[in-house]
Amino acid sequence: MKTIKVLGSGCTKCVKTAEFIEKVATEKGIDVSVVKETNPEAIMGYGVMSTPAVVIDEKLVHSGTIPTKQDIINWLYS
Repeated sequence: MKTIKVLGSGCTKCVKTAEFIEKVATEKGIDVSVVKETNPEAIMGYGVMSTPAVVIDEKLVHSGTIPTKQDIINWLYS
């Protein structure tokens, strides 16, 4: 199971990103654990300057926009 963190303040884009990742994972039948991280210190620990950001298994893979469905699919299968 992949652990996916969505980093952000809890803004609409951050919430939509987390929901979108969960939806795509469900569609593909892949078990994921999606965690919303809102602690500014934790977010800065990843070197993120713009949110929403996505961290998979402790590796930053995306930041600044809501990811595309194809991005998410690529992450789920990598």
